[in-house]
Amino acid sequence: MLYIPTLISILEVLIVIVPVLLTVAFITLAERKTMASMQRRLGPNIVGYYGLLQAFADALKLLLKEYVSPTQANLVLFFLGPIITLIFSLLGYLVIPYGPGLALNDLNLGSLRSTAQLISYELILSSAILLVIMLTGSLSLTVIIEGSNIFMYRISIT
Repeated sequence: MLYIPTLISILEVLIVIVPVLLTVAFITLAERKTMASMQRRLGPNIVGYYGLLQAFADALKLLLKEYVSPTQANLVLFFLGPIITLIFSLLGYLVIPYGPGLALNDLNLGSLRSTAQLISYELILSSAILLVIMLTGSLSLTVIIEGSNIFMYRISIT
């Protein structure tokens, strides 16, 4: 009984991470096919129907590759580097509300200033975000998503 909340949390994380990883795999496949067509070659098309299983073949190849580590490398850092990169790249999906009550973590948009600094104060993006914040009256992503349904209903009535 004590493990049920932990299992539910793990299941929620897997429900978010697995589609994200599959999306990245197939976007990479689409990019490879696009680049191949621009270079007038076939691209990945042998594994599966039109190459749709190429992403899984690439993952299997990476898992079964021979392990090679540099002799002068710090082995802990050599292994932790890709793991840390993957974790921090997936943390961006933590705050996205996927439905009513389906956000993994409800963070507010208080980091708007640092985000604006990262994109060199792009005026259009900042204006769009500020407009949404002013219309909903909140910095919480969950409240903003819930408020979008109300705005769509008001627009459809008029």
